[in-house]
Parts: sequence; structure tokens; C-alpha cells
Amino acid sequence: CGKDGLRRQGSDQHTPEGREVMFRVLFPFILAAALPGAEDDFLRWDARQAKTIALAARVNGQAGKSLDFRVTGTDRSYNYKLRATWMTPQVIRAVARLQQFAKALTGEETRKLVTEAEAAGEIVIQVEIDPREGSGVIPSDWVALLGARSERGAASRAVRGTSKPKLRDLPALAGGAPRDYSYEVFWVVFPAKGEDGQPLFSAADKEAELSVRIHGKVGKVRWPVPDYIRGKP
Repeated sequence: CGKDGLRRQGSDQHTPEGREVMFRVLFPFILAAALPGAEDDFLRWDARQAKTIALAARVNGQAGKSLDFRVTGTDRSYNYKLRATWMTPQVIRAVARLQQFAKALTGEETRKLVTEAEAAGEIVIQVEIDPREGSGVIPSDWVALLGARSERGAASRAVRGTSKPKLRDLPALAGGAPRDYSYEVFWVVFPAKGEDGQPLFSAADKEAELSVRIHGKVGKVRWPVPDYIRGKP
């Protein structure tokens, strides 16, 4: 009876909007209390589970047509095979866990790998490019754009990424697959906001689209928008 009275009194003092705001504020602390050590869950993943998660955000594409009869020289490739891995928090943890298995790292050393990788940028995508035929050289002026894919199929807004070669030194950004030396690997960092200061991905966006442009050839790959970046202020 006493508990019922407290519930009625609380409902009288707070509007539905106030209760919702309070719940949103308190929920992270409630969850943390209910799930002690949740941040270290990845340290309990077995190798198979870590491998599956590390490869879950890896997608394939191609820049250029499969066969271009307009090619008249060998100074440029007629197309480029494309792979991309979105280094989400889950993927980073999975790669760090694989590094722990491979190098017999301690839990603390593995957590440090995660911290270093997450400090690299708001959005990090590992881009792999394989120039087919032609010169076999990837031009330095290639461009990567990331944005939300609209229902009509075109990116509604996009930001340009910056290649960061030094990120290859961070083990948790290495990816979950063995190195394929047919591909050149790049680490591209994107901002989480557009030029207007608004989040790159809103709560309503369903798919993210990466567009890679090389010598007039365009390749696109897509992912569901990761929850960690959706509507990020």
C-alpha cells in the first residue's frame, strides 16, 4: 500500500515529458549497474566470435565497369576492385580481441588498443583498392565521400574523408582478415557532422553510402547506419 502511494505521489509530481527526460538521463547509469563489466564483454569473445564480428562490416564493390572497351592505353586501370570495412566500436573490439589471441596480450594491453583506435577519429573506414589491368597504379587524387543514402538512391549529404596513413600503426584498426597484397590499404577518417554542423546521419537514415572516385570511375558500397553514430551531436 505504501509503495502504491509513492507511485501515485510521483506521478502527480512529474509530467509524462518530465518522466521521459529523467529516464533518458538515468538509463545509462541503471544499465551500468545492472551489467557490471559490460565494457569488457569483448574480452570474453572466443576467436570465432571475434572473427565474425570483425568481418561483419566488410563489404565489396568496384569502381568502373567490368570491361571497358574504350581503353586505348595502359597508363590507367580500367576498373578498381574495392573493399571497405567500417571500423565501428564493435569491429575495433573484435580486432583487438584477435590481436590479444595472436600476441598473448593482457586485458589491459588489449583495452589500450581499443582506446588508441577509438581516438583516431569519429568515423574510420578501412578502404582497400586493387587496380585491375592497366598501370596497376592508384592515383593519389582519389576521393572518398560518405553520406546517408536517400530513398531515391542518391546520397542526401556527404562529407569528404581524409586518408591517414599513420593509422596503419594501430593494431585494432588492422581489420579482421589476413592482408591481401593485391590490394593497397588506406585508412580514411570522416567527420560525424556535415558542413552545416548537423549530424551526418539522422535517426531516420537507414543506409550509409561510401562513394570512391578514381579517375572518373565511381564505386559505391553501403552499410546499415551503425547505432553509435546515428544522430551523434
